[in-house]
Formats: sequence, structure tokens, C-alpha cells
Amino acid sequence: MNSQKKRSPKIEPFRHRVDADPKSFDKSWKKLEDAIREIYNHNASGLSFEELYRTAYNLVLHKHGLKLYDKLTENLKGHLKEMCRSIEDAQGSLFLEELQRRWADHNKALQMIRDILMYMDRTFITTNKKTPVFDLGLELWRDIVVRAPKIHGRLLDTLLELIHRERMGEMINRGLMRSTTKMLMDLGSSVYHDDFEKPFLEVSASFYSGESQQFIECCDCGEYLKKAERRLAEELERVSQYMDAKTADKITSVVDTEMLANHMQRLILMENSGLVNMLVDDKHEDLSRMYNLFKRVPDGHSTIRSVMASHVKESGKALVSDPEKIKDPVEFVQRLLNEKDKYDEIISISFSNDKAFQNALNSSFENFINLNNRSPEFISLFVDDKLRKGVKGANEEDVETVLDKVMMLFRYLQEKDVFEKYYKQHLAKRLLSGKTTSDEAERSMLVKLKTECGYQFTSKLEGMFNDLKTSHDTMQSFYANLSGDTDSPTISVQILTTGSWPTQPCTPCKLPPEIVDISEKFRAFYLGTHNGRRLTWQTNMGNADIKATFGGRRHELNVSTYQMCVLMLFNSADGLTYGDIEQATGIPHADLKRCLQSLACVKGKNVLRKEPMSKDISEDDTFYYNDKFTSKLVKVKIGTVVAQKETEPEKLETRQRVEEDRKPQIEAAIVRIMKSRRVLDHNSIITEVTKQLQSRFLPNPVVIKKRIESLIEREFLERDKVDRKMYRYLA
Repeated sequence: MNSQKKRSPKIEPFRHRVDADPKSFDKSWKKLEDAIREIYNHNASGLSFEELYRTAYNLVLHKHGLKLYDKLTENLKGHLKEMCRSIEDAQGSLFLEELQRRWADHNKALQMIRDILMYMDRTFITTNKKTPVFDLGLELWRDIVVRAPKIHGRLLDTLLELIHRERMGEMINRGLMRSTTKMLMDLGSSVYHDDFEKPFLEVSASFYSGESQQFIECCDCGEYLKKAERRLAEELERVSQYMDAKTADKITSVVDTEMLANHMQRLILMENSGLVNMLVDDKHEDLSRMYNLFKRVPDGHSTIRSVMASHVKESGKALVSDPEKIKDPVEFVQRLLNEKDKYDEIISISFSNDKAFQNALNSSFENFINLNNRSPEFISLFVDDKLRKGVKGANEEDVETVLDKVMMLFRYLQEKDVFEKYYKQHLAKRLLSGKTTSDEAERSMLVKLKTECGYQFTSKLEGMFNDLKTSHDTMQSFYANLSGDTDSPTISVQILTTGSWPTQPCTPCKLPPEIVDISEKFRAFYLGTHNGRRLTWQTNMGNADIKATFGGRRHELNVSTYQMCVLMLFNSADGLTYGDIEQATGIPHADLKRCLQSLACVKGKNVLRKEPMSKDISEDDTFYYNDKFTSKLVKVKIGTVVAQKETEPEKLETRQRVEEDRKPQIEAAIVRIMKSRRVLDHNSIITEVTKQLQSRFLPNPVVIKKRIESLIEREFLERDKVDRKMYRYLA
């Protein structure tokens, strides 16, 4: 089988010798020359193209190829020079029309001439590496017509003038523009680039440089960006109508540079209308426009991010350091959430959910939230308020949404262990008072904290829920086994596991005899069923319902255990001094003052009256049963006057407890690190410990150093004998 490569068909000249007759050439050429003239004169219909083809064929066959090619070149030059004079004579708007008319004529003529000289094109020109007939005609048009001294500059000026007029709002003949630029493209990419595109881009840069300067002096940022956006759209549409598609990127780059990049800082920072103003006034459309436009500019987005982050930090710093705005913790946290919602919406709507912008926002919030060391407490108080009262007019899904938003703020906290401390206190109060709006919401919050920080963070909180369930079962067993006087008071005891609950050692107050009796019965029952346990009454955490009569009107009062102890004294006395009450109840001084203030000084809840009358409690006051007390409600709840936020001493005490709790965590981290590394320098230990603990809190390097010293004293570590900054683990 023949495996030779298939050859493409090719027309070759005859190989036998043919004598050329000079007179024969002149006669044949005269025929061709007359035909070309008739073609240019639009009289080609009477020509015999078959005969003309045979004439040209014979000339090439008789070795007149070169002579024919040269004669053709001269002939075309003559016709083009004649056309050139006609174009040069055209005035005003007729110039481009004449140019296009002559270009169309030349194109049509070239196609006919190429067909007549096809044999020369395929043989002589190919063999001698000459320019093909049609391409020769284009090159001659370029050199003789387009680049003629009186046409070249005029053509460019005319095109640029028309584009300028269109930019200024005038209507132009786009069809004529399209055919002219297409002519330049047909003449070669270098012709289009050198004779039109390059000067077009230079003139455009100058135009937009001047226009942008005018705009920026008289427009605000939003208006300026609208104009820039419109100009970009116009240029893209202009390119699509009558320019090479490759020009699109080049002209938009010019607009980007002159209208955006060169004025970027001034636009973004423009007073009263720049980025900060847009952020403050929620101008989503303007922000979206700024984002999309400056995406086209180097460092555009990074500049916007930087300015946005600085603004968020500054406004956040003003919020967390304003004494008026942090008076109400719930309102303070709500402001934080409103700010977060505001910027989340901006990033979602205007910044296309750009992750880099979201990260910048998160970093800014983390920065200013931690400037206020009470943020963990305030966030916990906010959660407490929502889970205690519920979200106004909200269903469970809305509560869940609020909790999700709070968790975002929680993630920003560097001292999560401080939040845990406060959250445990607030949760305990909610659970023990039965004031939580929903067990589902409480458990949902625990799941969120567990997901965020791990099981260790919530293990004690979950223990609190388990204690309540166990207590309920225990009380059912107690009353099932209780026999005797059914008229005695009923109690509901919550048995709290030490360590799970944020209880503090307190001196139990002196309970009324009726309560002491039933309490002792419960103690005997519980210790009888649970060996090795000890019960300590936390009288500062309980509450009671007592029935009272005021001038014949019966009411049921819901009070704290301390308030119950005080009110029960007035069953046997009409008036008691502050000292009498303190001695009879044993309630701590500060708690007793708050208790009496809520019973005697709160309008509508003043079941006691005091002399002399004042808003504050004094140790010289005397208290009386207020038989004139009235209320529309049968059941009256009397709360204890208590500050929502911690007092300074309480705050200091909580901080000290947090610091104490951190010590074993820091030591455990140091031991874990040293156990795996065996030998490590001081700075590396600081870095590793910080990295391990930053999910809960940021340890102070000074405290880490002290814990290292403590571990050295207890012989967990030792210093290197040569390098004192190196530590060794002692197994």
C-alpha cells in the first residue's frame, strides 16, 4: 500500500521552452489595460472575462509574468493617483463620503482584476514571492491614498472630530465611521493601530483628563461616579458600533486611568460625599457604583476597604467609649448589632458579598469591641434580657435570629471566659427564678456556645439544667413521703451542685419558724436518701409567695426570701427599727438595705412605710406595716432594687475570680507544650500559649511568665544552666 503523503493540487507553468514575442506582449497588455480602465469606469459589463483571463494566462505562459506584474503596478498607481485627487478635492462632510465611495470602487475593481490575473497569482507570484494582486492593490491604496500628505492628517482629524462631537452629545453618521475604520482594519492591523487607534487613545486621554478635572471641581462623589460610569458605557458602545473589538480594553483603560485612578484618593475621601458619607447615609447604589468602578483600578478595592475599616473602627470606638451610650448595656449591645446589620447589608448589597470586605469588617469590630473591657458583661446582659423578656412581638425564629447575631459579637470577644462567668450568673438567676421565656431558646444558646467553644465551655452550664430536672424529681418524692400537717407552708427546693452554679458562700439568714420546720424535714429526707452529702441553704437566691391582708383587702405577694423574712416579722409587731430587723433576720447589711428599699420606697409596691420618708434607707429609720397599701392586682410582684450592671467592687471581684481561673489554664497549656517539645525558649512558650488559649482569652505575657516561675518552683520545669531563657521539661 502506498503510504506517501498526499500532495495538494498545484498549477505549474509548462516546462518546455517558449519564445516570447515583444509585440505580442504590448498588444496583449493593451487589451488588459483597456479592460482595467473600463472596470474603474464602471463599464465592466461589456467585457469578456474568459478572454481576458486567457490573455493574461498566455502572457505568463510566455514568460512575461514579471513585465505584466510591473505594468499592473504602474497602472494601479495611475488610477489611485487620480482617485486621490478626487478625494482631496472633496470639501467638508463630503470628504469621508468620497473616500468611502472611491474605496468601494477600488475594492470592487481589485476583485475583478484578481479574477482576470488568477493564473499569475497562483503561479508567477507564488514562485517569485511577489505580493498577490489583491494585497498589492490594498498596499498601493494605503501608500498612495490613505497616507497621501493631503489626506493622511485630514482623515485622522476628521475621525477624531466626529468622535469628539459624539462625546459632546451630537449625532454623527456611525455607518460612515464604521466603514472608514473597517477600511483601516482591512489595510492591516498596523495601519488601524498607527493611523487611528494610537492617536485616538492619546486624544481620549487628554479629553478625559480635562473633563475629569472639570467634573471633580463641580460634582460631589456620587454624581462624579455616575458620569464616569456613563462615559465607560458610552466608550464600550462606541467601540461596538464602529471600531475594532480589541480597542475596547484600551479605551476603557484610558477612562479608568484619567477619570478614576488619577482621582481615586480625592473621590473616596471627598468631604460630605465620599465613601464615609455614603456609609453613614446607607447610599447602597452609590456604594455599589464605587465598588464596581474602582474594581477596575489598581489598589481600588484595597483603598475602599482601608477607609471603610478606619471609619468603622473610629465610629465603633466613639460608641464603646461614650459614657452616655454605655449606661444601658442592653441598648449598648443593640447599637452594636444595628451597626453590624448595617454594614452586613452594605457588603451584601453594594460589595457583592466580597470576603475581603467581610474580613475587614470583622477585624474592625473585633478591634473596637475589645476596647471596652465590659463588653463581655454587656453582651451577657443583652442575652439575659432577651431570654428573660423575649423579643417584643417575635416568634421563636426571630429569637433564634437575635441569638445568631449575638454569637457574631461573641466571636469578636477576646475574653470569652469573662463572658462565660457573667453568662453563668445570669443563667442561674433566670433558671432559679423561673423567668426564662423558653427552654428551647436557652438550650439553643447552649448549643451555639458549645459549637463555638467546645464541650468544656458549656459543661457546667448543662449541669445547671440537669440539676433542675433532678430537683423536680426529688421534690415529688419528698411530698409523696411527707405526712402530717397539710396546712404548713410548701417549699420547692432547688438542689444545686457545688461547682456547676455560680454560688458564693453566704451566711444564711434567720428563717421564720414555719419555714424552718419544713426545711428541716426536707434536709432529713434528702440526707437520708443521699449518703455523704451536705446541704447549705442559699437564702439569698430564693423567693416566696405569701398571703397578706391590707385593710380587709387580700393580696398574694411574690417576694424574695429576704423580703419574706422581713414581712413575716410584722405579724407580731406594728413597727420595727432598722436595727430590730437586722438583728431578727441576720440579713447582710447591703442586702437588707436593698430589700427594705424595695418594700418601702417603690411606688405601687410599698407594703411597708418608713419614717422619716425618703428614697434611701438609713440605719435610723423605723418601718411600719402599711395597711393603706392598695393595688388593682390580686397578685403583686415586689422585685428587689438592684443595679443591672455590676458595681465597681463587684466588677473588681469578678475580674479577680476570672484571673484566678485563668492561672490553672495557663499552667496546663505550658505543661502540654513543654511535654511535647521538651526544651523551648521563653518567647516561643509565650507564642504557643497565646495560640492555644486565644479561643477563650488573650493571656498576658507577664502572667504567663509568673506561671512559668510557679511551675519551676514546683519542679515541673527547670531553666537551662547555660541559657537562662531556655526551659526544660522535667518528667
